[in-house]
Amino acid sequence: MRIIAVLTSLALPFAAHAAEGSAEAGAVVFRKCTACHSADKPMNKVGPHLVGIVDRPAASLADYGNYSDAMKAAAAGGLTWDEATLAAYLAGPRKMIPKTRMAFTGLKAGDAADVIAYLKSLDPAP
Repeated sequence: MRIIAVLTSLALPFAAHAAEGSAEAGAVVFRKCTACHSADKPMNKVGPHLVGIVDRPAASLADYGNYSDAMKAAAAGGLTWDEATLAAYLAGPRKMIPKTRMAFTGLKAGDAADVIAYLKSLDPAP
């Protein structure tokens, strides 16, 4: 439960930016991510695919077996990739989840909001 409170407090400053992003700009920014992640099809690379990531529980893809212990612990604590937690994670993966395997240092808040808007634009319709 404590991990949820900590993650929530980290995510709150980024929540406002998450709703303001541009999917078109996010597609350009996401090019930095394509070496490790796929967003348009459920194909894992070095990192898990990001199809349907928004509102998905962390470390929940059964076909991806390389989650770090730190990510599994965050998932066990209830971490879900809503817009606020994605924004916080994208701003500094290792600040939010120390010892995560994601080596990327982070995005600026505006770029993170754009990437989130892009990822949402790719999500299958309900």
